[in-house]
Amino acid sequence: MMVIGYGVIQLRIPESGSLKEKRSVLNKIIKRAQNEFNISIAQVGDLDRHHFAEIGFALTGNESRYINGKVDHLLRFIGDLNVAEVLNSRVEIMVVSDFLEATDWTAGKYDE
Repeated sequence: MMVIGYGVIQLRIPESGSLKEKRSVLNKIIKRAQNEFNISIAQVGDLDRHHFAEIGFALTGNESRYINGKVDHLLRFIGDLNVAEVLNSRVEIMVVSDFLEATDWTAGKYDE
């Protein structure tokens, strides 16, 4: 079974006076989150507004409870950095099991 957690986090960056300052704050958030959680994370929206940003993230694991906890920890972590305010978040947890069970892993493309 594979569990995928993904979502979008809306941020307000009150101290940002320009897009350059916003990028600096976002780079700090993104790099620290990648180092702490080993996740895929990037800016995905609000590209032209210097006080707001949307970042998207995705992570995988083999247990829903683990992924749920990691997502909760990520949201707290970003808030605790005190460089941006988390305004809203949309998160989805998807369990993929039928796909993996239906896949024949024994015969590969190059096995012929």
